[in-house]
Amino acid sequence: MDTHRDAHVASVLSLTGAVLATDEFPATAAGYRDLLKWARKSGAVRRVGVEGTGSYGASLTRYLLSQGVDVFDVNWMDRADRRRRGKSDPLDARNAARAVLSGRACARAKSGDGPVQIARMHKLTKASAVKARTQAINQLKAVLVTADPALREELAGLGNAELFRICARFADASSCEEAGEESVLQATRITLSWLAHRIGQLLRADPGRGDSSGPARGMSCPAAARRGGDRSGHGGHVADHGGGQPGTAGQ
Repeated sequence: MDTHRDAHVASVLSLTGAVLATDEFPATAAGYRDLLKWARKSGAVRRVGVEGTGSYGASLTRYLLSQGVDVFDVNWMDRADRRRRGKSDPLDARNAARAVLSGRACARAKSGDGPVQIARMHKLTKASAVKARTQAINQLKAVLVTADPALREELAGLGNAELFRICARFADASSCEEAGEESVLQATRITLSWLAHRIGQLLRADPGRGDSSGPARGMSCPAAARRGGDRSGHGGHVADHGGGQPGTAGQ
């Protein structure tokens, strides 16, 4: 099956590779049920190939596995072959089915619902928080480079933690000079205050620091550190099943 964000295209093949049926289903819980019910009209569904089981096909993969169907991760269609034959969703679905039918796709898809998936979500959160925090710190330091000399001297020699605490206490955005116009120094202090507050929020949101406000608090995955993750991709295909009726095979 060729999977996309909003819809999946499925193709059922016979054991000899003949196309028995092709159809499109919405990428919803009801759509997954309809897809499997439709596929089973051609025989017992035993094997399914999905291209990109860690992307658009992830939810479908979890559903099929929960229904006792073996799911195989199918690599993307060869680019040279795609240039020769052209790109179409039904063609990609059939290619995914043939990959499983021929044995070329032999890597079983991971369920994506155990401790490894939980750890992956935590890692994603942590990585984005660390990246945003590093960017905010670099911005704060860059603002200091061009700041008023008196302000630079006031903050010189401070460690990061103390620097962020002092900057966070700088003038709030409502403070202005008597003339009613914001001075460069005042704007610098406000900017430093905003950046320091952002850094503090990102520090508290880092699940690796064990803060109770972090999204990963209270969730541990001891097995995740010992296991690998699954593949990721941009799309997916369901492919081949062993048919329950004579001559039927896959999707």
